[in-house]
Amino acid sequence: MKYEVYTGLIASKDYSIFDFTSTGKSGSINKRIEFTPTEMTGVYNLSFGDVNEDGEIDDYVVSNNGDRNKILATVVDVIKSYTQKFPAHWVFFSGSTQERNRLYRMAVGLNIEELSVLFNIYGIDDGTIIPFEKNKEVSAF
Repeated sequence: MKYEVYTGLIASKDYSIFDFTSTGKSGSINKRIEFTPTEMTGVYNLSFGDVNEDGEIDDYVVSNNGDRNKILATVVDVIKSYTQKFPAHWVFFSGSTQERNRLYRMAVGLNIEELSVLFNIYGIDDGTIIPFEKNKEVSAF
């Protein structure tokens, strides 16, 4: 993506967790990107959000730190690193809310040319995996 990314991420040894700090108008906020296996062999769920006091991901909180594009670009950069390390893994993600899913769809759509060079991108529409189409609603990616 054509946006600045956060650097200095801390990755777990197995590359399943990436932590970084968002800095912006609301201060410093600890963020986490996590990959966990799903029931489908070779498919890994991407979770992302603020790290709460219990050390868990809160993917419902709205940080509003003014760095959305930098954060989304950082997530893409992490997916790129992850899939380079594990080329046989598929990454699955969806928004925790309809609004977040729409944000992700718009971000992918706006950057589809660049992202398509890096990834094969699909959406899920009524339970069916389809090639991603800009402006087409999907429930997951």
